[in-house]
Amino acid sequence: MEGSLTGRLLLATPALTDANFARSVVLVLNHDDDGALGVVVNRPLDVDVSAVLPSWQPFATAPGKLFQGGPVALDSALGLVAVPGDHPDPLGVRRVFGSVGLGSVGLVDLDTPPESISTQLSGLRIFAGYAGWSASQLEGEIAEGAWFVLPAEARDPFSPSPHDLWGDVLRRQGGDLALVASFPSDVSMN
Repeated sequence: MEGSLTGRLLLATPALTDANFARSVVLVLNHDDDGALGVVVNRPLDVDVSAVLPSWQPFATAPGKLFQGGPVALDSALGLVAVPGDHPDPLGVRRVFGSVGLGSVGLVDLDTPPESISTQLSGLRIFAGYAGWSASQLEGEIAEGAWFVLPAEARDPFSPSPHDLWGDVLRRQGGDLALVASFPSDVSMN
């Protein structure tokens, strides 16, 4: 596979049944020759952001919950923010994808006082843990048919219906991928 997948979505194919990733939507935050790192954006936990980062709770996008970003380093937190189209990246934010004028998604330094940047953001999600792949591991999984690689939209990580995101992203692709959205999660029940 040529090129970086940074800023792309990985959608688990129905063949990927690992409980950590079944029907997951992963936003790739970094991909290079050394490997890849991303967060699962469709797995809210039943834990408010305030349980981990109380000062960020008032700014968290609904449902205001912590999300399980992946199986690696569950004791760490990553913050994703949406920056509206007419704003440059605020202090403490590193753009992952998008551009000024169209809106962007970035990683926020969670040591930044939230009040100092909250007016410059249109979305915030906090993730416990992340998904990581060593060099060439992700490319191998894609070649084996474990992942669909699809374009991300700036609204995806902040979906008001994260549990529906897997199907929503597939449906907007049209064609055969749209049909996959109706694939039953348990084929024995079909």
